[in-house]
This record gives sequence, structure tokens and C-alpha cells, in this order.
Amino acid sequence: MTDTRQLRASTRAVLPGLDPEDLPDGLVVADADGVVVCFNSAAARISGISREQALGRPLAEALPLEDLEGRRWWPLLDPYGGLRIRTGQPERNLLLPGGREVLVSARYLREGTGPVRRVVVALRGTEARRRTERSHAELIATVAHELRSPLTSVKGFTATLLQKWERFTDDQKKLMLETVDADANRVTRLIAELLDISRIDAGRLEIRRQKVDLPQALRRHVEGKIAAGVAPERFVIRVNEPLPPLWADADKVDQVLGNLLENAVRHGEGTVTIEVEPDKAVLASGQLREGTAVTVSDQGPGIPEESIPRVFTRFWRGSKRGGTGLGLYIVKGIVEAHGGSIAVDRVPEGGARFRFILPAGIPDFMA
Repeated sequence: MTDTRQLRASTRAVLPGLDPEDLPDGLVVADADGVVVCFNSAAARISGISREQALGRPLAEALPLEDLEGRRWWPLLDPYGGLRIRTGQPERNLLLPGGREVLVSARYLREGTGPVRRVVVALRGTEARRRTERSHAELIATVAHELRSPLTSVKGFTATLLQKWERFTDDQKKLMLETVDADANRVTRLIAELLDISRIDAGRLEIRRQKVDLPQALRRHVEGKIAAGVAPERFVIRVNEPLPPLWADADKVDQVLGNLLENAVRHGEGTVTIEVEPDKAVLASGQLREGTAVTVSDQGPGIPEESIPRVFTRFWRGSKRGGTGLGLYIVKGIVEAHGGSIAVDRVPEGGARFRFILPAGIPDFMA
């Protein structure tokens, strides 16, 4: 039977420089005779078949797969005796004995149109795909729910104004149009959130760096809250200067500040304290990295300990006071796109405390 050293050597012969145990997905390799010579730990975990049961056995016996109609998969494929122009099989759902569902793809390694020298099979569990499908379904349901209310309002008011324009006074028309405008803004914000999520998930969130005056941006947000009716005494801003120059995307930094302040005002109580201070960290390379740290804390009920690990996930809501539950997920994506970090905990006297750090960065023209 092939031992671990032989397993790794055979795998490196197929995939040079790669240790099969480093792979997150299951890897099964059969030789030119159809005998399994590689069966990594992930394959054992995903399939429920031990390495000892699989190594040294014919592929069709070691990995007895069936399609969803109950047909045995390997005789259908006939990888060693089929058409010599075939290079593999795309990923599909198959079943193992006992009804265990797995995602399977295969590659046939041959020289030119010669016989197959290796069959390389990749296995993936269906749990990750199902989580993704559930996440997409939740996103669609959330978007549909959030769009329904403002669009119903817009449709209702515009239809009423078109049909009965003469019956309303100027003040009534203005009120209805202001409502339409506010609901249109709400739809626009939701669409912007969806675009941000798409870019974050794809790793394509674009950062346009310019010099940002963080204390000034904070004061502007606080002034906006006060103008909207929040009591001035609810806010305390502390700036520990001197701060290093901050090169960041000003619009996205505004998005982060706006979200954290909105959460502190809406879900928290008492005083909202915002602290800005320089931050220094030693990287693994030994270099010193300078940045700016911002802490936003409130005096509300805080976040339950069991919920803290989920705060930055999609659809997490701190309360039932509305919102899509996407804001903090986007905040985390923006901070990390800048090369920074964000964390949340509870302050000793109660309340939530968010702290994010943005590295100083360099301007775009120097990148």
C-alpha cells in the first residue's frame, strides 16, 4: 500500500511543488492502471472514505460514485477507454454510498492523444455551495423587501399627483414630492450597497487615495447629525494629535464614519464618543507602519457576547429598528480594502465600541 511519502511524491509528480495536504478540496489521483495513488485528508473528510480504504484500490471501487439518476459514474465516463480527445469532466453533483452528496470534477492527463496516464479528481462538499445559495436567497429577499416599501410609496404618490393634480394645494404637492424624493434616495442607497457588496466579494473595490483630514470629516458628520435634530451634547470628539498624513478614499471613509455614527445614534444611548489617535504597528517584515485609529463608542445596551463574532457578517442587525443588515459588512470590506482592520467589543460600563485602523497609505500618483 502506498505510504504518505509515496503519496506526496506521486502527487508532486502530477502537480510539482504541491503537497496534497495543503489543499482545501479533496484530491484523488489514479495512475495509468486506474489504481488510486493519492487520497488526501480533505478527500477523506468530504467523502467519508478513509485513506486506507482508498489507496491501492481501483478508482471505481475506491470512489463508488453515482449520478442523481442512480447510474454508476465511472463506467459512464470510461476515462481510460473513452475518446482520446477528452481532457476531463466539469464539476457536477454526484452521490456516494449512503446518499452523501459531493461536487466532483475530473481531469485526464495524457501525452497528446495517447492513453491516460493520470486521472485527477477534485472533490468538494456541498455545504459551502448551499451556504452561498442561502446567502444569495437572503440577499434577494432582503432587497425585495427593502425595495417594495419605497417603490410602493413612489408609485402611489406619483399616480395620485398625475390623476388629481388640481385637487391639491402647493403645500400638499410639495410634501408628496419630498416623500417621493426621500424614497428615491433610499432606493439609490440600497443599489449602492449592492454594488459595494458585489465589488467587495469579487475583490474589486476600487480605492482612490487622496489626503483625508479625518477630524474634519468627523466634525462634518456630527454637525450633520445635529442639524438633523440629534442633541449636540450627545457627541464628544477627542483628537490626539499629531496624526500622520492619511491617504485614503475620502468618499469611502465618509461611508465608514457615517455608518458607525448612525449605528451609535440609532442603536445606542447616552453619549457617543469618537476618539482619533495615531497608531503604530511593527509588521512581520520588521517595518514600522503608521496609521490612524478611530474609536466610536456609545452608552447603550451594547452587543451580546454571543453576537460579536457575527457583527460584520451579512444581514446582522443589532436590533429590529430597520436597515438591511449590510452596512457593517460593507464597512469591514472598505477598511480591509485600505489595508486596515476593524474590531468591535463592549465597553466596561456598557455599550458598543467599534475601532478601526487605517494605514497612512500613499497617494495614487506615487503608487
